[in-house]
Amino acid sequence: MKNLTKKIAGMFLMICAFVIIVNFNSCSTKEKSGPTLSGDEAEKVYVAPGKWDEFYYFISGGFSGQLAAYGIPSGRLLRVIPVYSVNPENGYGFTEETKPMLNTSYGFIPWDDSHHTELSQTDGIPDGRWAFINGNNTPRVARIDLKTFRTVEIIEIPNSAGNHSSPFITPVQNTF
Repeated sequence: MKNLTKKIAGMFLMICAFVIIVNFNSCSTKEKSGPTLSGDEAEKVYVAPGKWDEFYYFISGGFSGQLAAYGIPSGRLLRVIPVYSVNPENGYGFTEETKPMLNTSYGFIPWDDSHHTELSQTDGIPDGRWAFINGNNTPRVARIDLKTFRTVEIIEIPNSAGNHSSPFITPVQNTF
């Protein structure tokens, strides 16, 4: 037992010495090659108040059941859009207009795991009218109006379950 303790203590000292040597070598004053920050990175992504970002990033909220819209390049969170979950802050899921959207053939389900987003297209080119997002736990797909950033419709896909990545838009001419 005494020998084992000495061996473990010796190994511990060797590991500590190795860590110290590596740390001292990494603190060298050699000039490092590769990309460095120039100091004007914030200016490259700055979007003045009242101005619009060039692009928008729509990202699923996962288990929150929501969709988030970010401006690019600023990275500003523009809006969190409730889709598959109630939101007391703005009344979504509580009003007579929004509560029926959370009804399914299984009953009232005010939650879901929002997943893949897809933008509407015209002739195969994103047109910015709608975003679609699926619920991963129930067979639902929602349509979000990108003029108002509000959920306007949720449909349930019959004879389906766990429709992961289901809002796949095909490049056909939209007639809406």
